[in-house]
Amino acid sequence: MGEMIEAKEWRHERERMVKGQIIARGVEDQRVVDAMLRVPRHVFVDKIYEHQAYNDYPLSVGHGQTISQPYIVAVMTELLQLKPGDTVLEIGTGSGYQAAILALMCKMVYTIERISALREQARERLEKLGFTNIAYMTGDGSLGWPQFAPYDGIIVTAGAPEVPNALIEQLAEKGRLVIPVGSEFFQTLNVVTKQRGRVFRKEIFECTFVPLLGKQGWKE
Repeated sequence: MGEMIEAKEWRHERERMVKGQIIARGVEDQRVVDAMLRVPRHVFVDKIYEHQAYNDYPLSVGHGQTISQPYIVAVMTELLQLKPGDTVLEIGTGSGYQAAILALMCKMVYTIERISALREQARERLEKLGFTNIAYMTGDGSLGWPQFAPYDGIIVTAGAPEVPNALIEQLAEKGRLVIPVGSEFFQTLNVVTKQRGRVFRKEIFECTFVPLLGKQGWKE
């Protein structure tokens, strides 16, 4: 990502966000911290929400979707335990903010969004920022993107009734899948891993995401 020329106030807001919401609440991965210091979150929200971009809550991005609160973005990213050479599948492009964080931390990000207008808006933002290691698709995220599997990490930014089998199949050996699982309105964040053909799940904490719609998610 090329460095943006921006007002000092935005850099100060970002530093305040990272110090008060991310580091203070226990996120320790320095690469996550560095990525969140670099990505201009205010670019990923509508102008009317710019002044709220660095606050500790989600914001609407239209079409019934949201940009997650900064802390959730940081925790989910940290749980992936990414390495620079990894490939990641993101389910739910939304504003593109999470994809930007991931793209600074790994080799390639494949991101799926079911709403074409959101995907195109995110692509334009990310390309303007200089990201070249993100591939975009409009489709059913619950089915993943088999063409480029297996993935070292898979992150789902919507709540599923169960962990989609398609995503487990596309997860690499020793890869990590981070996904909210539960009802349409209330979930628990899960980390799913695969080792020697066995699947392991660990619950992290309770959370609330928009529902994951699709053949292996909630039916529309």
